[in-house]
Amino acid sequence: MLLNKIQEKKNQLDKLRPLPKDAVRKLIEDIRLRHTYNSDAIEGNTLTLQETKLVLEEGITIGGKPLKDHLEVKNDAEAFDLIIGLVNSDAAITQEVIQKLHEVVTKGLLENAGKYRITNVRIIGSSTSPPDFLKIVKLMDEFIKNIKEVKLHPLKKAIFIHYEFAWIHPFIDGNGRVTRLLTNLYLMKQCYPPIILKKTERRLYYKALNKANEGDLSLFSNFIARAVNESLMFYLSSFITDEKLTSLSDITKYFPYSQEYLSLRARQGKLDAVKIENIWYSSKRALREYMKNIK
Repeated sequence: MLLNKIQEKKNQLDKLRPLPKDAVRKLIEDIRLRHTYNSDAIEGNTLTLQETKLVLEEGITIGGKPLKDHLEVKNDAEAFDLIIGLVNSDAAITQEVIQKLHEVVTKGLLENAGKYRITNVRIIGSSTSPPDFLKIVKLMDEFIKNIKEVKLHPLKKAIFIHYEFAWIHPFIDGNGRVTRLLTNLYLMKQCYPPIILKKTERRLYYKALNKANEGDLSLFSNFIARAVNESLMFYLSSFITDEKLTSLSDITKYFPYSQEYLSLRARQGKLDAVKIENIWYSSKRALREYMKNIK
């Protein structure tokens, strides 16, 4: 059902192409900021969204916050710009591209930036260990080959890319940030908008990865699919009046439901909605569809 929703939204978006360049630029600027903040926060970065914005846009150093946190957000934003350039240049996903992403993400933070690990590691909280470092080059060869040759729906391949890279864990550190960028690079090459995995869902994200390591990909697949659906909603909101995202508190002015009830249905996945900075949003189209389905 979720895959059908995603395909419907993708078809809608494709019918609107070519999209207005100024509108796309503003969308990408907003996603760049929120992706950078959330991706780093998942890894323990302490800068708030507003502090991240100040660091990136004003070059301000936030008092009392570690230098490492400032470097992480600057590096992640630079790496996001790199994937935009790679999409625009139609460059293929290669090991060299992946190593370059890692080099940018960990610049000034790791001595071996851009280089595969040469030691075995364990991931705290994980039920399994990443492969032996001696297998990394071979596994990455297979990974790149599968990206190029395996025929899958773009959503399913994005899920494969994210999980498989996280499982291989080719670098000593920075793997999470790189795989989130790499997933977005692939999605954008398939004309999907980039996704944002949220700090507020960090626990569910890691739980889903652990379940996948144990052989059950369903939770992780649904987690990524929801992010893709939300990103498509965010994009369509800028171009179609009926898809305009409105907070649930405002939507209750036009529909006979309380905000609490709509929030519950959004959390359950019954109402097509997106949560942005802890506030639920939906559209008039989504509410009408929900009302039709419950009758």
